[in-house]
Amino acid sequence: MPIGPVEYLIVAFPGNQFNGDIAPALVDLVESGTIRVLDLVFVAKDADGNVVIVEFDEHEGLRAFAEIDGEIGGVISHEDIEHATHDLPENSSAAVLVWEDVWAIPFAEAMRNSGAVLVEAARIPHDLIEPLMTDLASS
Repeated sequence: MPIGPVEYLIVAFPGNQFNGDIAPALVDLVESGTIRVLDLVFVAKDADGNVVIVEFDEHEGLRAFAEIDGEIGGVISHEDIEHATHDLPENSSAAVLVWEDVWAIPFAEAMRNSGAVLVEAARIPHDLIEPLMTDLASS
């Protein structure tokens, strides 16, 4: 089975402000075949620094994430959760998301078949690229 690039992100919600506002955009990415969600875990750190995993049905703001098509789970480990919550402030929450870039499978396969070796890849943060793109558009 061909596999596309796999990425992850950790998104913090200061003050435990989970809501479902990002769920529809994530569902759209899955339904369009752009990505495949491999795992999604929500965690919270209480005032004493205790970490808990929050299930979709345990928080009103997370119910929209249950609409994501596919089998999700098993990729994110306890060590990953420890990493995600290490610097998370007390009374905060986070989502840990692992996905496959399905859109990139043909390109990744072509690279593998050509003998290419990935040397480095990174995502450029929005706050760095946005000013550059704005300057280029106004030139």
